Amino acid sequence: MQPGQPNMQQILQQAQQMQQQLVNAQQELAAAEVTGTAGGGLVTATVSGAGELKSLNIDPKVVDPDDVETLSDLVVAAVRDANNNAQQLAAQKMGPLAGGLGGGFDLGGLSLPGF
Repeated sequence: MQPGQPNMQQILQQAQQMQQQLVNAQQELAAAEVTGTAGGGLVTATVSGAGELKSLNIDPKVVDPDDVETLSDLVVAAVRDANNNAQQLAAQKMGPLAGGLGGGFDLGGLSLPGF
């Protein structure tokens, strides 16, 4: 190896470490749960860190058979809020990894061939 040339073994080790960190972050996200609310807390949605809807709680005070549209809007807003919170959590967990990989692309489909 010539002076000033990158050490390939070191580069491969760093890539393996980053891949393991990515796997760990993805596992943490899958296990995490975040909530979103609407209507001042009358509707609460809980999603996984990956955005999968886990539960939906509706306060009986908001249930009006003559106004189903409002309830529907509150449910959509709560789920949307929960998904936004999940995306923020993912950005926090994956952000440092994205920077190390050059960033600017979706890490969900990232694979490092040969590892």
